[in-house]
Amino acid sequence: MLSEYREVFLEELEEQLQLMDEEILKLEREEDSSRIVQALFRAAHTLKGSSAAMGFDIMKQLTHEMEQLLDLVRSGKRTVTGVLIDRLFQALDHLKLLKLDIVDGGGGTGIDISACVRQLQSFANGTEDAEAAETVELPETEEITGYAETDAAKAKPVLALNYRLKASECLDQGRQVNWISVRISSSCPIKGARAFVIQSSLAELGEVLYTQPDLEELEEQAEGATEILYLHAGDRGQEELEAFTLALMDVEAVLVEAVSSEEIELVQPSTVQTAVKTAGPEEGSGQTSGKAKSQTIRVSVERLEHLMNLVGELVIDQTRIHQVERTQRRRFTDDSVEELGHISDHLSRIIGDLQESVMKTRMLPIEQLFNRFPRMIRDLSRDLGKEIELVIEGKDTELDRTLIEEIADPLIHLIRNAVDHGIEDPGVRTANGKPAKGTLTIRAAHEDNQVVIYVEDDGAGIHAEKIRASAIAKGVISPEEASYLSEMESVDLIFSPGFSTAAVVSEVSGRGVGMDIVKSHIEKLNGLIEIHTTVGKGTTFKIKLPLTLAIIEGLLVKLAAQTFIIPMSNISEIVRVTREDIVTVRGQSVILLRNQVIPVAWIHEYFQLPKSSAAKQNISLVIVGSAEKRLALVVDELIGNQEIVIKSLGSYIGKVTGIAGGTILGDGSVALIMEIAGIIAKMGGKTVS
Repeated sequence: MLSEYREVFLEELEEQLQLMDEEILKLEREEDSSRIVQALFRAAHTLKGSSAAMGFDIMKQLTHEMEQLLDLVRSGKRTVTGVLIDRLFQALDHLKLLKLDIVDGGGGTGIDISACVRQLQSFANGTEDAEAAETVELPETEEITGYAETDAAKAKPVLALNYRLKASECLDQGRQVNWISVRISSSCPIKGARAFVIQSSLAELGEVLYTQPDLEELEEQAEGATEILYLHAGDRGQEELEAFTLALMDVEAVLVEAVSSEEIELVQPSTVQTAVKTAGPEEGSGQTSGKAKSQTIRVSVERLEHLMNLVGELVIDQTRIHQVERTQRRRFTDDSVEELGHISDHLSRIIGDLQESVMKTRMLPIEQLFNRFPRMIRDLSRDLGKEIELVIEGKDTELDRTLIEEIADPLIHLIRNAVDHGIEDPGVRTANGKPAKGTLTIRAAHEDNQVVIYVEDDGAGIHAEKIRASAIAKGVISPEEASYLSEMESVDLIFSPGFSTAAVVSEVSGRGVGMDIVKSHIEKLNGLIEIHTTVGKGTTFKIKLPLTLAIIEGLLVKLAAQTFIIPMSNISEIVRVTREDIVTVRGQSVILLRNQVIPVAWIHEYFQLPKSSAAKQNISLVIVGSAEKRLALVVDELIGNQEIVIKSLGSYIGKVTGIAGGTILGDGSVALIMEIAGIIAKMGGKTVS
């Protein structure tokens, strides 16, 4: 197996699987299916060739059966039916399983595809869907296993003298000289690199004498399919060369033709020299060198992570240099201190630009996550007997690639709950004067230097009274505690561990676990989740996430003699109050702020630090929030805000509730970063009504 191409193969496999997923969904919805069937055929054909080249025979067999079936559909011998769609989706799911097996180090041999293959063959033979309706004849398409007789395939360049001499010498030695026309698939993201790989593979069967265009000048991401012409000398026949080349990854079509005597007929050197001179320096030997170079490259995630860590170290050092500059400025007034200030300011700008650039290289459109959902909604709605229209907005919103991976599971759970519990059955909706088809909207947007994701349904909404009753019955809260809860606080109970309102446990959701895990997962990402619901009209889950997990904006505060950091994303406001403004209600210290009662917490107690002995009249409060809950933290001193590089506490210390990590300050000391969600969970918090 060509192990050095494994990563490239897996990346391209993922792209092809995503393409097939989208196209099968389109095939189910659209009437004019000729273009979609052709796209699916090409994807299956590409996977067949690439998996064969990598030695994954199971995947090659399955894609071959898909290709055969799709060929019958595009030729009009089979029609697009619901059964066909199901069979294609089943095959796609098996391909995904094969991919996972390959990622885990297997070759797909642990996945049984026999039943899937039989079903594909049964449909292809007409024994499964014998009563298929007539379908519109699809347009004639060229045979993919060989080039169509186009002008592009027939055209051959005029060889320069050195190439003609070499070809003539090979023929004299009894070797076969052939033109090999290769079409690289339009879906190949690295056409230049692929052309080099094809050349190297052909060189194993002989010698590549010439290529057109020059592979050095080939655009990596040229639009559409790319055609390469190789002049090959060896001892293999035309059929063998064609079969070998066609099996290579991303090869869409191949045509092998013997070199004619006219093409290598030797001409006088003076004639060739004149031709080259007339063509000019840019067009010697019929090739051009004026093509634009590739503008993109693939970079491994590990390198980006390492680069981000280095930038983080620079941010720390830049903060320390700024601290030294301020210290020196207080002590001295000579020109060297002024120069140090200029250097510090310049470094701040450069490091800021570098940080922004590195951040952008890690950002990906959230589209690659959202593209998973149409298929999932299609399957869920069929299983539950519901009609659901999915609306996706803001696909181009960019987010750190790590966050995209981490937020996937919580989003999937929210979507499943919306489909299972939120949107009613068609009969119920019709009886309530709603359209039978429910609507689920998923959208993303940038707001206040954060990414906000909405999961919104037009279903039944969440009944606060039912939530309270269920929480009491399950022992989540006592009847007395329930009597003090507002509507929003009651709705917020769905995030309690073990809470569920499902009358029947289903395959989709309602197992009594999940929403608490969703909330905790989002809070671990320094995010917030909020619920907005109206009975009878629907529910919206709003998720706020930072753009990245690596560097955050934080507020530095003093507790006793130690410095702590509160993430700015968790801070709603900062206020100063007098001691008389803090009152006690049922044993809880609270303040009244704009008609809102907010609990007050002496955070010193949580971290077991001594309270300030100074009897200050004014007290600084930092109002922090998690979801709808608010808590006023008492701090001794407000230092200021700055960018913070989050460092893990390491496996030796492990996870500490209320601490998200640490960072190095400008003076070299270590400051701990508060985890607000954990602190609120331990010290309490009031829902803002």
